[in-house]
Amino acid sequence: MTAAQTSFHSLPGSDSVEPASAVTARMWPMHMVGQQGQPVRVFLADDDCHIRRVIAQDLMSDVRTLLVGQAGSLREARKNICLQEFDVLMVDLNLGDGEGMELLDLVRETLPQVLSIVVSVTERDDKVFQAFDKGAVGYLLKNSWFGDYSQAVLQVANGGASITPSLAKKMLSRLDKTYATYEKSAPCQQDEKLSEREVEILKLIACGYNSPEIASHLKISTLTVATHVKNIYRKLQAHTRAHAVRAATLRGIL
Repeated sequence: MTAAQTSFHSLPGSDSVEPASAVTARMWPMHMVGQQGQPVRVFLADDDCHIRRVIAQDLMSDVRTLLVGQAGSLREARKNICLQEFDVLMVDLNLGDGEGMELLDLVRETLPQVLSIVVSVTERDDKVFQAFDKGAVGYLLKNSWFGDYSQAVLQVANGGASITPSLAKKMLSRLDKTYATYEKSAPCQQDEKLSEREVEILKLIACGYNSPEIASHLKISTLTVATHVKNIYRKLQAHTRAHAVRAATLRGIL
């Protein structure tokens, strides 16, 4: 549902109405990231002013997300990113004066706590996997994205991944072939072992727990959980939680 399609619900005992996003926010579980008064902060970099406006309206219409900055070029983004505090970067891969991949590198190296979502028209396999290799946890195709942007932000902020369904299907098909090849060669490979804590976290992920729930269960910070998850991804050569669980299963870790 886009900002232009915002629906309204009647308030009990009143003739007035409130936006559906406000109703959803009131029902949002307290343990989830993105509460009223503490929204997920987003920085947006896209050279298409129309797309920026659409995304901005969607984010600002939901009290659980907040757009704190935006840029229309690589140069502007590099300059302003360092001046803002934010939780999620939404970035196009083509910024006119450069590539969004540079911003993924910048965020990964200088702001490791920030999560990145690519919003692009590009669906080339090499670009998609390169983006995930550079730390992206979401990839939305502009031409086929039919969800809402605030939901994508909330999904990654709470330990998930947000990928356009058609693209996810293609990625899984390719990964199935990759894992089939790995399964045959795995016994001959010497892999970096997961620590006891990483295995513990991976088991909780396999049971469906998100990052805040894992942090609460283990009595550690969500940032510490995020660091462990990144190490798990690196050691298992995985890009998403589902892929990490599957890779661990194939290796006999789970």
